[in-house]
Amino acid sequence: MRRNVLPNLQERQNASAQAKKAMLEKFRATPGPDDPGVQERRAAREAMLAERAARTAQREAAKRAREVELAEQAARAAALAEQAEREAAEMAARAAAEQAEREAAILAEQKAARDERYAARKAAKKQRRKG
Repeated sequence: MRRNVLPNLQERQNASAQAKKAMLEKFRATPGPDDPGVQERRAAREAMLAERAARTAQREAAKRAREVELAEQAARAAALAEQAEREAAEMAARAAAEQAEREAAILAEQKAARDERYAARKAAKKQRRKG
């Protein structure tokens, strides 16, 4: 049969003291800030951070360049659209002017024909009166 072994107070205190001593030794064993290994790791970490900052700056510069390029493309597209609008407006104005000229020519022809018919009627009436 198994016997429940409960440590007495002295054993528990000894175990606690040993644990504290082990933690203190572990803390004392860690290298200080002036240790060459620690300095080497710190230098490597700083170099890595500098590289990361350089890559971030490079990405930001590329992003700004893309934004500038997109803005230039948008400006060119807007200029082309504006030019196309102007050309369309000019074509519409020319077409309207040509249509107005055609209508004026047609009206002039109709008036001339009407005047001619009126003159012919008047001449015929004069001829009939003369006998």
